[in-house]
Amino acid sequence: MTATATAPPVIHADPFSEDILSNPYPFFTVLREAGPVVWLQSHGIYATGGHAEVATVLSQWDSFTNEGGAGLADIRRPDNWRPASVILEVDPPAHTEVRAALQKILSPLVVRQWRLKFEQAAEELAETLVVGREFDGMRDAAEAFVLSVFPPAVGIHIPRENAQAIGDMNFNAIGPNNALTQAAVARAQPYMQWYEDSLKRDAMLPGGFGELIHQAEDAGALQKGFAANLTRSFLRGGMDTTISGIGSALLALARDPVQWNLLRAEPALARNAFEEAIRFESPVQVMFRTTRKGAELGGFALAPDTKIAAFMGAANRDTRKWADADQFDLRRQAAGQHLAFGHGAHVCIGQMIARLEAECLLGALARRSRRLVLAGTPVYRLVNTLRTLDRLPLAVEPA
Repeated sequence: MTATATAPPVIHADPFSEDILSNPYPFFTVLREAGPVVWLQSHGIYATGGHAEVATVLSQWDSFTNEGGAGLADIRRPDNWRPASVILEVDPPAHTEVRAALQKILSPLVVRQWRLKFEQAAEELAETLVVGREFDGMRDAAEAFVLSVFPPAVGIHIPRENAQAIGDMNFNAIGPNNALTQAAVARAQPYMQWYEDSLKRDAMLPGGFGELIHQAEDAGALQKGFAANLTRSFLRGGMDTTISGIGSALLALARDPVQWNLLRAEPALARNAFEEAIRFESPVQVMFRTTRKGAELGGFALAPDTKIAAFMGAANRDTRKWADADQFDLRRQAAGQHLAFGHGAHVCIGQMIARLEAECLLGALARRSRRLVLAGTPVYRLVNTLRTLDRLPLAVEPA
């Protein structure tokens, strides 16, 4: 197909307004139905929400570069400049070298060692939750578990309040500098010096992933100065998203006793439950790329050096890709097809850790609980680019 110079359709809605963040799915339908790519007038950027088109934008770095930053602001411009993530905001071949070094560190042996610790922590937490019969699926389950196992595996202990404030700041700042971002930045300020100090080499817990990254830098596998940058990217990319995905899985299972009984009958489906949950409610709703000269999408020629929003949350509900896209289906084979972990060269390098955490906790709860039901109204926390519950009242009946 020859690209046309005709401008794509225009959408005037602001996807980062509180109304749309509260319920993004009507907007996602409008976005997909408008065409393969649209001009988002509210922010002066392109946007796309179809599964095929989002996969293209996320994977074709030679047309849609990461070097302008993963957020809405182009970090190459003087008024937006900040240091780039040396794993998330670079393109091959520089990205390839860094990723290869990290994959060597994340060896199967390292992951197996983590599995034992994660399984033990999940079994202990699940036992406590089920004995208590009622708990908050976010604070007491998803957050408590992930924060107890993942940051220590990286090499840091992080209190819940610090983690949430810093995470909300990061995921709001990926989007526009709106009221949500400004409030999140202000809330995180008291924790920022602690955060920076905790990620320094001499503060890393021994045996953690962060220490291994620093050792790789010492050995010359990584450029000097990269280790702290990579440790920060790995930590902040692996906490909030996994917490969100586990929370979404618990909510979907609590709403549908048929799905819960499927999991109870076959706890090995716990990983499938997580994959379907992050398709159904994508933790990261949108990532940004910047068009290069000659970029085109869906038959439209795109202006260069312009941001494009790739809405994974819309792509993962695309009816052209998924039958019954708006239904949570534990039997659906979503792994390897959904875009919640990204796509292409920059696909999430820590995805196996997120899967492991979810598999351990969801499986432990399924083995101990006869019933899982809502005990109140779930509440979402509004974040520009992250779909996450804030409160999830649940009740269980021990098996």
